[in-house]
Amino acid sequence: MTQITHHLDDALLMGYSAGTLPEAFNLVVATHISMCDDCRARLGAFDAVGGAVLEDAGTVTMDMDAAALLDSVGPQKVTPVVSKPSSDIYPQVLMDYLGPDPEQVKWSKLGMGVRQAILKTSNRASVRLLHIPAGCEMPDHGHHGTELTLVLKGAFIDEQDRFARGDIEIATEDDHHKPVADDSGPCICLAATDAPLHFSGLVQRIAQRWARI
Repeated sequence: MTQITHHLDDALLMGYSAGTLPEAFNLVVATHISMCDDCRARLGAFDAVGGAVLEDAGTVTMDMDAAALLDSVGPQKVTPVVSKPSSDIYPQVLMDYLGPDPEQVKWSKLGMGVRQAILKTSNRASVRLLHIPAGCEMPDHGHHGTELTLVLKGAFIDEQDRFARGDIEIATEDDHHKPVADDSGPCICLAATDAPLHFSGLVQRIAQRWARI
């Protein structure tokens, strides 16, 4: 069983429960939940509270303009939670985005052996797989928004702690770090951002638009 020590915070779980997170964040949260009994139980508690609030709220009559707007928007996509992984690396909830054969993931090179695969989601935020060779350092960077990084294989270390399979790191505008993949093997992560990263190096800043990070 995976020993998970870094979990989702209450704000993310409540946002997921309420359906207010971007699809990219939903995917990372749902993937972590599928791996983590603790966060899955906490989500169940938030879902129960939300259901009780809706029951107490009663009904509200909408005018015709509001009803027509909701009809035009349609239902919001909520990534389902699946508790059982379908492979050694990728839980089923993530496989739904990768396709039937994860070996066919379309990786692109970022340099220093690092590869990424950007997944298709709504444009409110972006999400990608990262494949980082053992011992490789990611560029030193800060954040203009929030970055969620979930470890699917291996581990990485930064100024905050060590993050292994199932662990999730939540980085905000207050955080600046340089993740390093553990020497034991390659690290595969699922990372979502709602704003561009802030790189310290000139080369990384020049390549940033091309890499869409």
